[in-house]
Amino acid sequence: MNILFTHGYFIKEDEKEQAIMRPYPPLGILYLSAWLEQHGYDNQVFDTTFKYKKDLKQYLLQNRPEVIAIYTNLMTKLNVIELVQFIRKEESLQKSVIVLGGPDIRYNVDNYLSTGANIAVIGEGEQTMLEIVQTVEKGNREEFGHITGLAYRNIEGDIITTAERNRIRPVDSLPFPNRKKIDIPAYLNVWKTHHGKSAMTVSTQRGCPYTCKWCSTAVYGQSYRRRSPKLVAQELKYLKETYNPDSIWFVDDVFTVSHKWLKEFQEEVQAQEAMIPFECITRADRMNEEVVQVLKDAGAFRVWIGSESGSQKIIDAMDRRVDVHQVRKMIQKTREYGMQAGTFIMLGYPGETMEDIEETIHHLKVANPDQFTITVAYPIKGTGLYQEVESNFVNELDWQKTTDRDIDFKRSFPRQFYDHAMTRVVNEVNYHKKKLSKESLSYSAMKMQIKVIYSKLLMSYYAQR
Repeated sequence: MNILFTHGYFIKEDEKEQAIMRPYPPLGILYLSAWLEQHGYDNQVFDTTFKYKKDLKQYLLQNRPEVIAIYTNLMTKLNVIELVQFIRKEESLQKSVIVLGGPDIRYNVDNYLSTGANIAVIGEGEQTMLEIVQTVEKGNREEFGHITGLAYRNIEGDIITTAERNRIRPVDSLPFPNRKKIDIPAYLNVWKTHHGKSAMTVSTQRGCPYTCKWCSTAVYGQSYRRRSPKLVAQELKYLKETYNPDSIWFVDDVFTVSHKWLKEFQEEVQAQEAMIPFECITRADRMNEEVVQVLKDAGAFRVWIGSESGSQKIIDAMDRRVDVHQVRKMIQKTREYGMQAGTFIMLGYPGETMEDIEETIHHLKVANPDQFTITVAYPIKGTGLYQEVESNFVNELDWQKTTDRDIDFKRSFPRQFYDHAMTRVVNEVNYHKKKLSKESLSYSAMKMQIKVIYSKLLMSYYAQR
């Protein structure tokens, strides 16, 4: 069979992504590719990251895959819709079965099927994808009701949604992602060129046991399934011997959920000589001084500890279930142990006041992370935040031309307020860092101070509108 996996991330056609230049391989479809290969189905992966849309379209016309599986998320949604519509208009591709999967699918099934896709995979995709391929191989390209974990439009035109697919257990049954199908050195070279060191990604778990209202669990669910420390160390050893990356980014939602797992992982990477410097994401309530030491001993050079806000009121509204003082303490403790600490900040959450923003600025100054990212909250369909603000949406959007990132809702202040709030937070916190390092009289520090004053004035202006 001619089976193709692809996605819709084209870094050469995205100016914002070019400015960031931190591309990672598409692990999701590489897992699917490996799963099918393990079960006897050869397949191809067209990695769009360093290609143009025209390259993918030309490939499709030349190779005419029987099954075209496309990974879809908020960032790639519009490109994926364009691709599906292209396939459906091409006479030579009319027999191709288009399968969509990814985190944006579960709560938008009808919309995605209306674009011309044949099947929408809901949740985890490996076994569902295998059964789809087996069905098409037998000559059936229209009826998939016997397969759990998907939705499709039947011969009569009705959308049929089958029962939820049981999650894969144990996850050690998953093969390593099929990295040989794509140009890994291209990723390593881009990272080396733009950031001074190369990076790769590894996944050790599926699902997240926590209930943060803004976070989507559309694919793996609210679960916790972990690959064994020994197997993860084996994958690191393989990557070290095959590609020799300078660093690893663990894509897991909460890397230190299990302290027992973490300690065994540290012992395995040392025993197998598989250690690669890494960064990971975690929660302050799953950290203590011993955990910080184990992370360092395992090879961590940077730990991202979720904050989201410096206001306990907002943290509680998010259902984060963490104490802001513990967050500060763990950021500080991580730095004390010689690792970098990063954190995430979200402005514009429902109920946030000017005082809450001041608390967030204070939090960042006191915690003093090496890095922090900041964004304005947006509701992803299917999350608690979406349900909470759905009745307060202020704009009607054309689904095929927008994403959930474009949704706005009634907040404490007008949307323009938050653009200036972000500018203020970034510059005030970074100016504080300059003061701590006695660089407050430098040209860059003075520019930050001017931006703070200007953004404060604009915040005050928009707050009164």
